[in-house]
Amino acid sequence: MSALAADEARELIRQLAGGDRGAFGRFYDAYAPLVFTFALRMLRERAAAEDLLQEVFLQAWRDAPSYSPERGTPEAWLVMMTRSRAIDKLRSIRRRWKSFVSMERQSGQSYDAPVESGAAASEARIMVNSALARLPDNQRQVLEMAYFDGMSQTEIAARTNEPLGTVKTRMRAALHRLRELVGKETI
Repeated sequence: MSALAADEARELIRQLAGGDRGAFGRFYDAYAPLVFTFALRMLRERAAAEDLLQEVFLQAWRDAPSYSPERGTPEAWLVMMTRSRAIDKLRSIRRRWKSFVSMERQSGQSYDAPVESGAAASEARIMVNSALARLPDNQRQVLEMAYFDGMSQTEIAARTNEPLGTVKTRMRAALHRLRELVGKETI
């Protein structure tokens, strides 16, 4: 199942808010590929992305009554939940990683797991990658750093040696253009 029309998705969220499990199943089927692909791209580990997928949809179930269409599309709502939870996980992993650095140096072993690409062919990934590819390089770069690497705008400015205002402007322009591109592909 692919992403739904915006009106249909908003209606499902309204039904979720009322506790409709059937609506939840349809909503999950429509948006799980998008959430999973995004989580996998950020976390780079299939098991962690699967866990995050469950967490995001549980949060969507609980937070459906507070969803506001004026604040964004259902896709944006889910992507922001996914991003927020993924950043929390990445920060937690970084904290744990720092505690294991000394052990790695002593043993000489690396704990990096290979990136699995089980969802590489999903429709959502293709749609998002296609839209990202059409962005100007400087806009795509700030989005990838923010959403896929979990960097703050301040960290991006430091990494790119650009003023913070420039990074913010590029990100706003990129998100606006991305909404236009993804919106055209889902209609």
